[in-house]
Amino acid sequence: MRIISYNLNGIRSAISKGLWEWLATENPDIFCVQETKAQREDVGLLEAEAMGYHVYFHAAEKKGYSGVATFSKRPADKVVMGCGIPTYDREGRILRTDFGDLTILNCYFPSGTTGDERQGVKMAFLEDFYNWVQALRQERPNLIIVGDYNIAHNEIDIHDPKGNKNSTGFLPEERAWMSRWFESGFTDAYRYLNPDKVEYSWWSFRAGARSRNKGWRIDYQSVSSNLSEHLRWAGHLTEAVHSDHCGVKVELEWE
Repeated sequence: MRIISYNLNGIRSAISKGLWEWLATENPDIFCVQETKAQREDVGLLEAEAMGYHVYFHAAEKKGYSGVATFSKRPADKVVMGCGIPTYDREGRILRTDFGDLTILNCYFPSGTTGDERQGVKMAFLEDFYNWVQALRQERPNLIIVGDYNIAHNEIDIHDPKGNKNSTGFLPEERAWMSRWFESGFTDAYRYLNPDKVEYSWWSFRAGARSRNKGWRIDYQSVSSNLSEHLRWAGHLTEAVHSDHCGVKVELEWE
């Protein structure tokens, strides 16, 4: 099973930059996108459907903002939009799809970059999300949680850890949450298979950051630790340039 997660920073913009042609070449079984910034009816999906994808959207109420979508070659057995907390569900941040015994959560975590108020929302989201997933895993123990977490976990995951020690996305309390998350029964698929490799998934548009590889690793695939033995490959598709992020891919053996 091949799963690609990709923050598109606007799906319509990404389509105009050749997203469907790239997707046809990669041909993943499941394609999870974040920050769609669109309602489903505003997006041309015929090309994706012609490739055999079933498309599930969870858009924000506010047009042109946030939103996630999951494309899967196999129809989902169950689709749940949101986590039941209106504050987050109005922003289109979580989309659950079940495939047999496997559950995929496609997530776009709040960023906190616009000031203290949104940073507070982000920290509240982290706590609420943690508790919600811990309850969900009692019912659905085989979980893969992909998406833009908007946090670089360790110094290896950011190009300038000292210069960003007070930056949202690398704050001590955010990093502590990531440690708690991975200690609670989840595995960072990329770091599990690549313990010492330096790769990033997001670069600022400023100062040629991408061309100089001055990036952050903030897009993750967490797998419930009982699935870690099924992991075969994980990495970053840095040639994908439809966004300020790149695609993140994981392969695992699963029926």
